[in-house]
Amino acid sequence: MRTLEQLDFENTYARLPAAFHARLDPTPLESPHLASFNSRAAELIDLHPEQAARPEFVDYLTGARKLPGSEPLAMLYAGHQFGRYVPQLGDGRAILLGEVRNSRGEKWDLQLKGSGLTPFSRDGDGRAVLRSSVREYLCGEAMHGLGIPSTRSLCLFGSEEEVYRERIERGAMLLRMAPSHVRFGSFEVFYYRSQFDRLQRLADYVIEHHYPHLRECAEPYLELLREVVRRTARLIAQWQLVGFAHGVMNTDNMSVLGLTLDYGPYGFLDDYDPGFVCNHSDYQGRYAFDKQPEIGLWNLSCFGQALLPLLDENGEAAAEKARAVLGDYQPALVETYAQGMRAKLGLRDRDSRDQDLCADLLARMHRNRADYTNVFRALCGLRQEDPAADTPIRDQFIERESFDAWARDYRARLGAEQSEDGERAERMRAVNPKFVLRNYLAQAAIERAEGGDYGEIERLLALLSRPFDEQPEMQVYAAPPPEWGRRIVVSCSS
Repeated sequence: MRTLEQLDFENTYARLPAAFHARLDPTPLESPHLASFNSRAAELIDLHPEQAARPEFVDYLTGARKLPGSEPLAMLYAGHQFGRYVPQLGDGRAILLGEVRNSRGEKWDLQLKGSGLTPFSRDGDGRAVLRSSVREYLCGEAMHGLGIPSTRSLCLFGSEEEVYRERIERGAMLLRMAPSHVRFGSFEVFYYRSQFDRLQRLADYVIEHHYPHLRECAEPYLELLREVVRRTARLIAQWQLVGFAHGVMNTDNMSVLGLTLDYGPYGFLDDYDPGFVCNHSDYQGRYAFDKQPEIGLWNLSCFGQALLPLLDENGEAAAEKARAVLGDYQPALVETYAQGMRAKLGLRDRDSRDQDLCADLLARMHRNRADYTNVFRALCGLRQEDPAADTPIRDQFIERESFDAWARDYRARLGAEQSEDGERAERMRAVNPKFVLRNYLAQAAIERAEGGDYGEIERLLALLSRPFDEQPEMQVYAAPPPEWGRRIVVSCSS
């Protein structure tokens, strides 16, 4: 294990030309303090957890002192925001401190969010508030616990600095980690500027450091598109399976590695509502839960368009190649979702009727305002020979007979593959979480943190690292939201 001074920095992105980034140091917070340290994330960079107790820790990781080996910079990118192209965005409140390689050969970006003004801040103040920082800190770990690719966070810092959003709030910083923070928008900015030499340089960089197996391909840039298409398809299918809505699927929030990136006004489903819009700023419902799959393809088409100059000298041929690769998206998403939904229902074998069985259950859940997470978790305990024991599941439905009708078909399906209850229940509990980061849980942690109590953050970190375990002492965290928890509003400032 290493000290902060012993971290093995490589900083490959800093070796790219000046057009790709702006070099600058973070602006330290006023009177910062460590609010939470994530020892599980520290393991990713071989950082000894005792380092968090050092007096220098806060200074090094909030910008008051320069971390040895780091080369801070803000990354340039553009992107389509709510369907409209914005020619320049970039890291307006984040600074990449550098890239650390661990003893296993893995490389991790250390990005400080809320680190002050940069050349890309536009009209922003470059700061983050405690509210949004807690939400991202918790959700990155929640998604990782669910097995969904995501950025992680090493630590969270609070302060007494006042930051204005809809109201005066406490400023905060988050140290975020990912193998890369390159986005679809990182490519778009050079495509729309017709800077195709820089576009190629970026593509070569991504292939060299993140897709090295593509280097010897006859058409490496086309294969890069294919990799990103398939990873994104699988990611969004995983979101749908756990009932996660991102809230701001702009192309500048889409990772070229297929990671969940930039947690803002996200939300996990409580009552199953396919049209759920978690972002109060999304007035037209562009990023509703059930629209995420189609928006994923739309975003990929933007990424594919940005790669066109690298695919073929003939524009028509390049476009045709890109369209063919984009055709991989729907099959990959549908297969991942179908396989995941069979697993959620404990089905081993593929059957042509399974899609209808799943769709019928979801439709009944929607009509009955049944809790998405709790219905699937309760189904783990269904017994084929004892419908009278279905009370915990039936109670999820306003019309209990509606569940009974579906359960008859489900039992017949289980019987057809000679399913054994105990073995099936074990498999189902491994894919149907008991705990997700419901908005009301995050809000409770935020309110306590704003009062100086970070204990709830620690409890949620521990809980969400094992979302599939029973954890009976934490049963209250599996409950649907109380009435006040149904009225929480989150927006792009969240």
